Amino acid sequence: MAKAKRRQYDMVRVSWVDAEELGETGWNSLKGQLRSASKPCPIILSVGYLVYQDEHHVSIISSLGPDICGTVEKIPMGFVTSIDILTVTPPKLS
Repeated sequence: MAKAKRRQYDMVRVSWVDAEELGETGWNSLKGQLRSASKPCPIILSVGYLVYQDEHHVSIISSLGPDICGTVEKIPMGFVTSIDILTVTPPKLS
């Protein structure tokens, strides 16, 4: 039986701004929460195989086998600041 040909996906690095909720369960100090409110949201870098992209979201998978994979990470395009295609440079052998 012939093996199914594996589809090639680009390896990408997605830079995106994460939404954040701060504070503990229950009551929080208003002064502390107001101090947190002005801090910028964290910038996240995710790396994986680009399996889907449209105007709404991008989907990447970090682990990919012939017929199995890891989880799909879906990032809303409104959060995305950049998508860079990664290339592998083979090491120089002496």
